[in-house]
Amino acid sequence: MRPIKAIISIDAMAHNLRVAREYAGAAKLMAVVKANAYGHGLSRAIRALSAADGFAVLTVEEAANLRQMGMQHPILLLEGVFSADELHTCGELDLWPMIHCAQQLDWLQQQRARPLNIFLKFDTGMHRLGFALDELDAVLDRLNATPGIASITLMTHFAQADEAAGIAQPLQAFQSRIVDTNLSWSTANSATLLRYPSARGDWVRPGIMLYGASPFADTSAAELGLKPAMSLTSEIIGVQTLQQGDGVGYGFLYRAQQPMRIGIVACGYADGYPRHAPTGTPILVNGQRTQTLGRVSMDMLSVDLSEIPSAHIGSAVLLWGEGLPVEDVAKAAGTISYELLCALAPRVPVVEA
Repeated sequence: MRPIKAIISIDAMAHNLRVAREYAGAAKLMAVVKANAYGHGLSRAIRALSAADGFAVLTVEEAANLRQMGMQHPILLLEGVFSADELHTCGELDLWPMIHCAQQLDWLQQQRARPLNIFLKFDTGMHRLGFALDELDAVLDRLNATPGIASITLMTHFAQADEAAGIAQPLQAFQSRIVDTNLSWSTANSATLLRYPSARGDWVRPGIMLYGASPFADTSAAELGLKPAMSLTSEIIGVQTLQQGDGVGYGFLYRAQQPMRIGIVACGYADGYPRHAPTGTPILVNGQRTQTLGRVSMDMLSVDLSEIPSAHIGSAVLLWGEGLPVEDVAKAAGTISYELLCALAPRVPVVEA
């Protein structure tokens, strides 16, 4: 059996939930578990995060899986429904659809299912999903004339909560527009929750922080008190001795500047490791930090063993996780931790710590 595996820590996820609770204060917490819980496994995540007040997923199918697993919590559909028929399923499974466009409002007015709790989304500058803020009164008038609405929570999502620009302008626009409605509201993803207490609202929606990764480029997960929930590990399966000028891997993107030893790791882009990760991407061998060399292959990648003379076939390798933040790997590869965690391939064995 190939030595690569992903180790998922239930305890780390539970710890991160407690940290999120501290930041949330009196707000209720909706744990985001879409995309197979950011690659960590839906069933594992709901066991670790069972103390959350609710869960947020993308599709009716994900929500149905949660109900089949015995979850009685509120379940929010983050993009709402994709057809009128799915609103009937929302009624059957007691799901909370997010409504973001006139088409969904039309479907809602046609449905005759059990009363629904809905989240009503408004665009505050991201220009992705949501009604314009100046449509608030008209949309609420339509909903008030629609039978079968149990509750309404107003929501938005910020484009720059993780950047220096922050959320001051869109938050002010949102709050000033909804103040007279006396309705519940929700704006806080992980970045907003961690940095902007004034935006907690009635529901917070943490995602990436629950899995032990930081949403910020300038602040590590450890600085936020978070613990990595996934460690991707493997081993050295081959050792090569290079002479000056020897090339490494497809295309010889790396050539040895001097005689050196390199290790071949059983991990590649078919396992979810980014093919675009360049020479210099950090990696641990026998607990020592070193770097990748050359192009990542489908099933293998190369690492520098120059400063690790003890390394040999069978030596332990950490691609990311406890001891090597996934954010560090993502930054070197020009991407974000979300992508790396979500990209874990089905062929990688997963074990619980």
